Amino acid sequence: MKPTSSTPPTAFAAADLGATSGRVVIGRVGRDILDLTEVHRFDNTPAQLPDGLHWNVLGLYQGILDGLREAARTVDIASIGIDSWAVDYGLLDADGALVATPFHYRDTRTGPAVAEVWNRIQARDLYRITGLQHLPFNTIFQLAAEKQLDRARDILLIPDLITHWLTGSTGTEATNASTTGLYDARTGTWSKPVLSALGLDAALLPPLRRPGDHSGTLLPHVVAATGLPEGTAVTAVASHDTASAVAAVPATTAAFAYISCGTWSLAGLELERPVLTDASRAANFTNELGIDNTTRYLRNIMGLWLLSESQRTWQARGLPHQLPHLLDQAARSRPFAALVNPDAPEFLAPGDIPARIAEHCTRTGQNPPADQAATVRCILESLALAHRHTLRQAAALTGRDIRVIHLVGGGSRNELLCQFTADATGLPVVAGPTEATALGNVLVQARAHGLVDDRAAMRRLIARTQQLRRYTPGGDTRAWDSAAARIGLS
Repeated sequence: MKPTSSTPPTAFAAADLGATSGRVVIGRVGRDILDLTEVHRFDNTPAQLPDGLHWNVLGLYQGILDGLREAARTVDIASIGIDSWAVDYGLLDADGALVATPFHYRDTRTGPAVAEVWNRIQARDLYRITGLQHLPFNTIFQLAAEKQLDRARDILLIPDLITHWLTGSTGTEATNASTTGLYDARTGTWSKPVLSALGLDAALLPPLRRPGDHSGTLLPHVVAATGLPEGTAVTAVASHDTASAVAAVPATTAAFAYISCGTWSLAGLELERPVLTDASRAANFTNELGIDNTTRYLRNIMGLWLLSESQRTWQARGLPHQLPHLLDQAARSRPFAALVNPDAPEFLAPGDIPARIAEHCTRTGQNPPADQAATVRCILESLALAHRHTLRQAAALTGRDIRVIHLVGGGSRNELLCQFTADATGLPVVAGPTEATALGNVLVQARAHGLVDDRAAMRRLIARTQQLRRYTPGGDTRAWDSAAARIGLS
């Protein structure tokens, strides 16, 4: 039943796993009420083992249990939703035990696997089925490099693995499935031709769930560990964090683009059907599933990872690394002194990003950034140019008009990046909500409980209740055009 003005808000728990940290938040939903309270945050620090880079998935699971225990002490929880990054997975054996610690998508093991997959199914045919942007860490390539498949009974993506440990049930939430390279973008099912080409047993892939589906109830030992009541439900949300973030875009017009900006910048459009043309493949756009069977037509751009890795490098060297100071100095730095293509492959792996930026600039005939401020300005201007290039291509490939850009996620707090994006694109940028992923998670749960009508109502509620900021384009358009041409993003 939809809430009235006298109905108390209903509380939901959202476990949101990001690339550097995880947290559990409580979301309260009522008539003109939508608020979040973070009850527990925990680090997500990968481990370099002899065989490669891995996630500490057991630590993440324990962090979620700790957070759910705090949530149970705070308020009555109607249900729980889990979201995380895409593509990575865990393998369960015949006894339901974890076969090995899940690999991190930034591990380098998939290099040879790409050619192996394309020898079995041509890249053009793969795109026409899956619609996925080529990224060397997509699940399809990870599985081609996987050495433990013969021990596996189930392949579970990270949110589904957590859900399994909470409830004992197995399933694959569809928005995350759509990122694997094993999912048919037209039929909304696992692709038999792709699985056959890879020699991958379809029985390894659990049945698909949709956002809003019931995923099960907490197991007795989870009830004991968290203090939540028996029968507490886990609801499938848009478990790919970008899908949850796009669900929370506060759009009031159909002519909008979005940038979900954090470690990655996911820039694109919301469509009613996928675009599987050769031109789309050549432009390396991806077609991933959103809520209500929409298509998230976007391209992954190396996002604020470049800045956060630079901060880590400077901190290790005892240099100033606090973001407010760096942004203040960058705002005063000379415009367009140095630029990079954020998606250059040397920026993918962890490490000394400032040194790699300097090397990139030298290789492309530019003077490297002179100091930290110039490095930060280089990163932010380069990201703004990548945003512009991607959205212009998306509009051209789909025939869609863009009148406003919604920039959501942690990057919406970066005022300099928001203004640069408005200036570079010549379009207004509405920044916020910062907590888009958690809000999308909570609202899908709320809709499953009958508290919100539809996607449009979800977005209206966000627009009414969340803090947003509008950036108007300004500056010298010709300077941005010239800068884009310098790095091949015109």
